[in-house]
Amino acid sequence: MILPTQVHFHKKSQMLELAFDDGTHNSLSAEFLRVHSPSAEVRGHGIGQEKLQVGKSQVQILDIQPSGNYALKIVFSDGHDSGLYDWKYLAHLCRDQASLWQQYLVKLESIGASREPQFISATQLK
Repeated sequence: MILPTQVHFHKKSQMLELAFDDGTHNSLSAEFLRVHSPSAEVRGHGIGQEKLQVGKSQVQILDIQPSGNYALKIVFSDGHDSGLYDWKYLAHLCRDQASLWQQYLVKLESIGASREPQFISATQLK
């Protein structure tokens, strides 16, 4: 079982710094963690049911809570707070961050979506 040797949240930069006993070490942004949430809302209940997260560039981490000795529960500023980030999954995110991020950007581009939040003005509502 992979275990963390360091878990530190940098509030100002919104980066979660993690190190693991297998030598894996990285810092993950709030946006990266949000779009790669292990929740059913994001991952779906099976292959092909994933829901691409868009407009999350400004999301922030409001709270991080330990869940037993095996995971973290992260509360985001957009209200998302489901899904537990277990140590194995967090190590995977750290280890494969560059390729996962690139895949995410390609998926966004393929559907013409953006990382930026889309705000609807009052005139658009009329």
